[in-house]
Amino acid sequence: MKTLILASAPHTHSMFTVSRTMVAVMVCLSPATALGLYQFGWPAALLFLVTLLAAWLFELLCLVVAGRPVAPFARDGSALLTGWLVAMTLPPWAPWWVGVTGACIAIVIGKHLFGGLGQNLFNPAMVSRAMLLIALPVPMTQWVAPMDPTREPSLPEALAITFGGGAPVDALSSASVLGTLQSQLDAGTPMAQILHQIPDLHAQITGFMAGSLGETSALLLLAGGLCLVFLRIITVVTPAAVLGSLFTLAGLARLIAPDRFPPPLMHLTSGATMLCAFFIATDYVTSPVTQMGKLVYGIGIGALIFVIRSFGAFPEGVAFAVLLMNACTPLIDTYIRPRIFGRTRSGKPLSLGEKR
Repeated sequence: MKTLILASAPHTHSMFTVSRTMVAVMVCLSPATALGLYQFGWPAALLFLVTLLAAWLFELLCLVVAGRPVAPFARDGSALLTGWLVAMTLPPWAPWWVGVTGACIAIVIGKHLFGGLGQNLFNPAMVSRAMLLIALPVPMTQWVAPMDPTREPSLPEALAITFGGGAPVDALSSASVLGTLQSQLDAGTPMAQILHQIPDLHAQITGFMAGSLGETSALLLLAGGLCLVFLRIITVVTPAAVLGSLFTLAGLARLIAPDRFPPPLMHLTSGATMLCAFFIATDYVTSPVTQMGKLVYGIGIGALIFVIRSFGAFPEGVAFAVLLMNACTPLIDTYIRPRIFGRTRSGKPLSLGEKR
């Protein structure tokens, strides 16, 4: 005799299951990831694979400890996507244990500590990035310039870099665009002089510059994000709100104090802005439900990114901005609700909080 399964309405059907959605997001992330692996060489590829494998193994471990079925959850792709996003935020030549630690934080603390898939309050990848930045500031801020084929490390050299003593000092770049900007501003360098010391706008758009493994190419991340919009996996509301509020605030600040604030396009093309707007802020679980709520949520993320980058201790504020707005999501959903259709027994329109 078959067991009758009862489920409450509404019952909706979609071609996108959890696994298909995860695969689609990973496919859209592939161009930017491939560029990062190409220009940072074998050490980046090894770190990427280690982080993904560690995320999947920690997922299995948490499912076994919790007594939950392993097969459906281990195959849904959510752990691999989380590990993928964590790897994209890491310095490309970071030691293997940084990737493993980041995967552990994301899966164990950011995801399963809250109950697993669909229950987490905070984005797991951003929990991992924020904790790594605070706990391991040195490994998380050691950048390497893009490699050319003549000096790219061989596989044995890459194994020594990733699993051995780390990257040689002479191979490390000074800082990313945002790191250079913050350090030079703290030193009192005029903005016009700083702009000559960092990669030009073309390099920031295409991604051939120092930075995290998969965050450098704003163009490829934008293309992948637009594919998600075209496939109707995400809506354009949150990305437009994040980018629009960040650009607006940066533009106003630039008009007021051009010697203190960089051009607004630099905020959009550097750091994890594009990755955040299309792949992080649009997370189904940690973002509001309604379109108006998504707008408020996105505006808040963009504004916090600008404030943290301009006045905070960290040059990059994406992780902290996302986590702060994740905490505000229940509040946004409480006060910005979808329209309720129906009437009371007296025939009057049903209002929020009113019973039939």
